[in-house]
Amino acid sequence: MYEAVRKPVDTSASTTDDETAPDGRAPDGQEAPSKGWRRWAMDTRPLHRPAFRRLWSSTIVTSVGSQLTAVAVPKQIYDITHSSAWVGYASLAGLLPLTLFALWGGAIADRMDRRRLLLLTNLGLAVTSVLFWVQAVTGLGSVLVLIVLLALQQAFFGLNSPARSASIARLVPPEELPAANALGSTVMQTGLVAGPLLAGALIPVIGLSELYLIDAVALCVTLWAVVRLPALPPQTASAKSRTGWQAIAEGFRYISVRKVLLLSFLADIIAMVFGMPRALFPQLAAQTYAPYGEGLALGLLFAAIPIGAVLGGLMSGTFSRARRHGLMVIAAVIAWGAAITGLGLSANLWVAIAFLAAAGVADMVSMVFRGAILLSAATDEMRGRMQGVFTVVVAGGPRLADVLHGTVGSALGARAAIAGGGLLVIAATLGLALATPALREYRI
Repeated sequence: MYEAVRKPVDTSASTTDDETAPDGRAPDGQEAPSKGWRRWAMDTRPLHRPAFRRLWSSTIVTSVGSQLTAVAVPKQIYDITHSSAWVGYASLAGLLPLTLFALWGGAIADRMDRRRLLLLTNLGLAVTSVLFWVQAVTGLGSVLVLIVLLALQQAFFGLNSPARSASIARLVPPEELPAANALGSTVMQTGLVAGPLLAGALIPVIGLSELYLIDAVALCVTLWAVVRLPALPPQTASAKSRTGWQAIAEGFRYISVRKVLLLSFLADIIAMVFGMPRALFPQLAAQTYAPYGEGLALGLLFAAIPIGAVLGGLMSGTFSRARRHGLMVIAAVIAWGAAITGLGLSANLWVAIAFLAAAGVADMVSMVFRGAILLSAATDEMRGRMQGVFTVVVAGGPRLADVLHGTVGSALGARAAIAGGGLLVIAATLGLALATPALREYRI
């Protein structure tokens, strides 16, 4: 079994300018709040470290900006084609480059200075957003151009995401990794809520093309923040000499012999493939919750999980300090399955929204501790590749769920498919936990 207690992570890259005190606390010596309501409030210790604060602050801007583009692209494709099928084709067209470049990007992140890689990929994302704006403002009206730009954007995102996530363990000490992940995940989930709402409000006022331009400006803010990060070069000489595909293969071998990493990926796959019912939200809104108003029901269904995740992040003070990370992942996935089962059994819209919000809280807990396990259980020279696989799992699982739930929901009905999927999540997770102790026993 993989060892449960890890050696401390080298945080030397975050100690420039006295950013980290020798005892692992923030420079001002502030410790985590532990009394009263502060136990429940979000743990903000990582924000006392300037390097992490810069990286996190840039995420605040880009999490909203990226969602503007995420709304604008399908809206523009639908306006050109008047076909939802083309919107779906475009989404699939972005999945392949995301998968390939996330794996490759993880290998690159282990071979070169991660700060430099973040600069290059953020610049590529900014240029892509400018190109989106150019094609929109000139009225080009080409679906092919949009799909090519979307594939290019997803490729740059695949290169960027592993380096960004892997850098966190060099900016904060091990005991603050859950708190750092909670801060980042909360911002991203807030963007999932605020971005689409802002896009819907802005399109009638400023038009579609300007959404792309706002995203490009937001990415320039990210570039400024990354420039101010400390250098994050490989910590071992051997990491610099590996070639791309050989390094990717080595990453998969690394996962196969470290059960806690493999099991953390499997836990997320179980939760998403069996328990992510978003493909059935339109059917639920049109059939089960039609008396409440189809438009209102659809909007609430899509917003409920991100809202729950944000609330979970804001109340993450207690769980982000837990030491038994593996057990927290198992409990969170089981709670997710129970909440999704409740959704499937709910004929009342507001009860269904409450269950989805609870699922969002559980998803936040799972994200926090799966991320912490990846950063603490892997050595620095492997973290980029582990984050690349993590990106693929997070992106691919919900897409597989769309196919599975859409097919089963069409045959058996939306509520039966959702409730059955939630029960499968619970059963599969319990089986995984009982059969393989590596995950449930992992702690820091």
